[in-house]
Amino acid sequence: MLDSFLVFSATKDPTAVERANLLNMAKLSIKGLIESALSFGRTLDSDYPPLQQFFVVMEHCLKHGLKVRKSFLSYNKTIWGPLELVEKLYPEAEEIGASVRDLPGLKTPLGRARAWLRLALMQKKMADYLRCLIIQRDLLSEFYEYHALMMEEEGAVIVGLLVGLNVIDANLCVKGEDLDSQVGVIDFSMYLKNEEDIGNKERNVQIAAILDQKNYVEELNRQLNSTVSSLHSRVDSLEKSNTKLIEELAIAKNNIIKLQEENHQLRSENKLILMKTQQHLEVTKVDVETELQTYKHSRQGLDEMYNEARRQLRDESQLRQDVENELAVQVSMKHEIELAMKLLEKDIHEKQDTLIGLRQQLEEVKAINIEMYQKLQGSEDGLKEKNEIIARLEEKTNKITAAMRQLEQSDNDLLTQTRTIAMSLVKCASSDTQDQYKLVKDISF
Repeated sequence: MLDSFLVFSATKDPTAVERANLLNMAKLSIKGLIESALSFGRTLDSDYPPLQQFFVVMEHCLKHGLKVRKSFLSYNKTIWGPLELVEKLYPEAEEIGASVRDLPGLKTPLGRARAWLRLALMQKKMADYLRCLIIQRDLLSEFYEYHALMMEEEGAVIVGLLVGLNVIDANLCVKGEDLDSQVGVIDFSMYLKNEEDIGNKERNVQIAAILDQKNYVEELNRQLNSTVSSLHSRVDSLEKSNTKLIEELAIAKNNIIKLQEENHQLRSENKLILMKTQQHLEVTKVDVETELQTYKHSRQGLDEMYNEARRQLRDESQLRQDVENELAVQVSMKHEIELAMKLLEKDIHEKQDTLIGLRQQLEEVKAINIEMYQKLQGSEDGLKEKNEIIARLEEKTNKITAAMRQLEQSDNDLLTQTRTIAMSLVKCASSDTQDQYKLVKDISF
């Protein structure tokens, strides 16, 4: 009897029942494989029955809801397509994909998919590979129907169960195994319970506890590895940033030395400029005193010059006012002239437009005259041709009339000859009957 996992119900959705049955079979297969492997106590090989059944169950799970693809010769339905997609989503899977393609003897996509599953189990990466695959459901929709196991929650549950397989060490010979022609059939007898299995319940509990501890340790180790790798990357980035900062510090020190040299040079130049400026101020002070004395002496003459300049300024101001008044008059006259020029230009433009229109009309009249002349010339030529045709028709009519007259004349002659022959026949006959007479009469008429 199975472990009360399989679901049989006519009222439920058939696809949901299939997914539930496949999930339960996967649970049984993974659980049985882990328990038997721990009790077996050594590395598993390809001939181990629970391991073979596990691959069969996984193959059925991956095939559930797979879309049928039309190929050149037939319809193709294989799980190699979605498994090959893992390489694009998980960079570490490129090595396993290349290894599968390089294996000799594999001719079908199904054989390559089976080899892929075996290599993934040996690498203990099957759960990681399939986890990154089920996350990208938009890409999986190209290979699976919407109700497929890999598109629903059951696929995520199976991927979570596959993590427990990392406690198993498998040494599988994929190279010499015939994976193309194998027929995957689930053996339900392996999952039937007997009394010995019920009696070994405590041992199974202990194995489960050990398995949980090992899974916890491996998960903790994986997290530590990821933390160490992230710390290594951070250390590398910090070293790069530290190197960059050291270079920037050296550049800054060089700039500081250059700025100190420039500051010292500017200070020396500032001292020289200050000494020259003081000397120039002393000379300028002497010159200013001399000019001040000269100014005092020439102040009186400057006052007289100022009064004279002020009088000239008043005269110039009056003259400027007069010129401005006259300029205003000239400006108003200029505005009037400009307005008159604008009106004159507008009138000229209107006349030019009228002249252009008249020229266009004249050109159109000329074109119409030329066209009428051409039509008249064509009409005369057509009339001549028609007259020639009429003459030819009249000539043909005359000929036809003469021919008809000749025909009438020949008809009359023929009729006369016929009557003559008939009368001669009547005269020559020895005994005339009424029928012959009637015939002769008909012929004569």
